[in-house]
Amino acid sequence: METMIGVIGGSGLYEIAGLEGASWVKVKTPWGAPSDQILVGRLDGVPMAFLPRHGRGHRLSPTDVPYRANIDALKRLGCTDVISVSACGSLREDYAPGDFVIVDQFIDRTFAREKSFFGTGCVAHVSVAQPTCPRLGAACAQAATGVQVHQGGTYLAMEGPQFSTLAESRLYRAWGADVIGMTNMPEAKLAREAELCYASVAMVTDFDCWHEDHGAVDVAEVIATLTANSGHAKDMIARLPTLLGADRAPCPHGCDRALDHAIMTAPSARDPDLLAKLDVIAGRML
Repeated sequence: METMIGVIGGSGLYEIAGLEGASWVKVKTPWGAPSDQILVGRLDGVPMAFLPRHGRGHRLSPTDVPYRANIDALKRLGCTDVISVSACGSLREDYAPGDFVIVDQFIDRTFAREKSFFGTGCVAHVSVAQPTCPRLGAACAQAATGVQVHQGGTYLAMEGPQFSTLAESRLYRAWGADVIGMTNMPEAKLAREAELCYASVAMVTDFDCWHEDHGAVDVAEVIATLTANSGHAKDMIARLPTLLGADRAPCPHGCDRALDHAIMTAPSARDPDLLAKLDVIAGRML
């Protein structure tokens, strides 16, 4: 199988430079339109696709991002490995603004989003005990140079769009969360349902509001840190094709076989209309 890297860019990352044969393509999905057109091309001979999560110009709030359409569109284009790049707040003293965190766990506190491709007419339960791909996360950590990288961390996904109250920030720290953001859920869950390897690179922009020396989140400071982080993120992405290689073996962690025992609905009871929408997501099983 040929490797194809999909990058979902969050706040501060709206393009990939240096793609050969680059073009913006419109992808139709059964789940509606993705956040934007998708930039496709090749980097060091490896196919790549870039999707701005909030749309170019940052049009979409975290709640309004069409997560299902985005994941479907990337798989429909042939992506095998998806890297999420997003801004986050730090809930730890030693995870400072400017640092990168290779997230490996999530606490999902979102409540206003569609979280599954499956449902009435075709029920499935995938495991997200290990919600990111260790192989892909390790490659991201290796590719991120010139910046402090923390390998592993728990990402608290909040609904937003407002930042946390002080009480919430303190609560999340007490729960053991390391960083906080608004966009990695249900994105990671949907990538698992789509049998895609998924890695999350969270770029720290602030200390949320728990830190007594920082108080409330300052959007101007966040934007300044994002600008610096985006350069490091682009450098990281540029190194990934060489690290991952053009030829892709099956995922050693089973990300590409997540649906093997997940679909519960008997074939005779499955809804044909839902099955048609799942053509790309679950076509291997259906």
